[in-house]
Amino acid sequence: MDPENPVVKLCGQGMQAEAARRHEEARECFQRAWDVATDDYEACIAAHYLARHQPTPEDTRHWNQVSLDRARAVDDDRVRSFFASLHLNLGRCAEDRGDFATARAHYQQAVEALPHVPEGPYRNVVEQGLGAALARVAG
Repeated sequence: MDPENPVVKLCGQGMQAEAARRHEEARECFQRAWDVATDDYEACIAAHYLARHQPTPEDTRHWNQVSLDRARAVDDDRVRSFFASLHLNLGRCAEDRGDFATARAHYQQAVEALPHVPEGPYRNVVEQGLGAALARVAG
């Protein structure tokens, strides 16, 4: 990701606010990122972060789905590494609603997308989350 991209900058500021437990400020940064997004790639990124600060599980699911839909609309490799996390998030939304079949389907799609996530701390977090998720919905 281009650190000079306005959406990426706003999401970075939002993540810093999150880390400092300034959740309203974080949500405002993510909302501004959504508001200034100019294409599906930027909208995918902004929606991913907006999903983290929603008042209801349905709103969270909505923004995770928007992020996935926008990622699918991007016609290049910039989003390949996003799909594992996006499906992990949507699987958790389904799991929280008690829809374990849908959760398992999303988790399986996350497993299939995992090879496109570069090695490193981010991949480790996704892998750990996915391992825990699969254990929760096994069967």
